[in-house]
Amino acid sequence: MIKNALLGATLALALCSAKRCEAQGVPHAFPVTAASGNVAAASAVATLPGAPGLTTFISGFEITASGATAAACVNATVTGLVSGNLTYAFCAPAGVTTGAAPLVVNFNPPIPAASVNTPITLTLPSLGAGNVNAAVATHGFQE
Repeated sequence: MIKNALLGATLALALCSAKRCEAQGVPHAFPVTAASGNVAAASAVATLPGAPGLTTFISGFEITASGATAAACVNATVTGLVSGNLTYAFCAPAGVTTGAAPLVVNFNPPIPAASVNTPITLTLPSLGAGNVNAAVATHGFQE
């Protein structure tokens, strides 16, 4: 019985090349998040930091806001990416107590920064006069 178990284990190891077995392991990734906090009539910015020897990846972001005195549409940007900047339209409705439709974006697969030790920044420009609530949040990892 023990011989059969040892033979089975030996056979399994022989069939598993080193490269294939390594690919089954979990990479060493460190989660990172960033948020602007609530801002009023100002730019909302969240930055995933760079780190020496590590590449930062963004896996997604969220933008939420209330309306403004007048309806406004702005371009939110994600910068610092290997593929260049990404731009997303975001609109705030007229009416300071009216909520804007949230913008939720997930990247699968996550997008890496342009290079090692490079931050990734999400910026939502001001939504204008009367806007008292705007916030952005990003999430990702470094490896």
